[in-house]
Amino acid sequence: MGRGLVVALVVVLVVVGGLVAWGVSVNNQLVVQEQNVNGAWAQVQNQYQRRADLIPNLVETVKGFAAQERGVLESVTQARSRASGVQLTPEALNDPKAMERFQAAQRELSGALSRLLVTVERYPELKSNQNFLDLQKQLEGTENRIAVARNRYIRAVQDYNTTVRQFPVNLTAMMFNYKERPQFTVEDERAISKAPRVDFGTPPPTRDRPAIPPSSSGSEYPVPGK
Repeated sequence: MGRGLVVALVVVLVVVGGLVAWGVSVNNQLVVQEQNVNGAWAQVQNQYQRRADLIPNLVETVKGFAAQERGVLESVTQARSRASGVQLTPEALNDPKAMERFQAAQRELSGALSRLLVTVERYPELKSNQNFLDLQKQLEGTENRIAVARNRYIRAVQDYNTTVRQFPVNLTAMMFNYKERPQFTVEDERAISKAPRVDFGTPPPTRDRPAIPPSSSGSEYPVPGK
């Protein structure tokens, strides 16, 4: 065997070995980032489930003071049931339609909760109930945890998707079937950017504005200070 052939074989082996080592390194990086996405998503679902677990007690407490608000209470209960029935496994995270169904169910539940909280404003005794106040604190804390978990998921997905799209990493990603993960929609990202607010108390009076007396036709809102 000629000396030149030996050198050529060594060069080929070195190049092949380098490519294999690089491929293994890239694959390991993708595995780590994929696990980060899955872990972040698990926290998102845990926090949404925590919110769902608070709703039965919230509904029962409101019912004790406002049983006549049957329609609002039923809409919350039904929305909770639908939201709890939409869970995404790590494998299903690759399906944008499945992600949209999950988001739609959670948006529906958030809307039903918002309508319930507006209803609460008409019942001062309910707003001062200790059990209700405890639920208020827990719900507010849960909404904050949801926002934090969703932000972490968004960052994990951004890092993962950026890596999957980069050349030449995308070649290895295609070889091992790593696909981009769907992100929260623009509407959800806009909601995430706002601090959640859960307030069942009386809103504070606006500063530097005189109280406006009720009109002759009457007003359903009390004049500040009275």
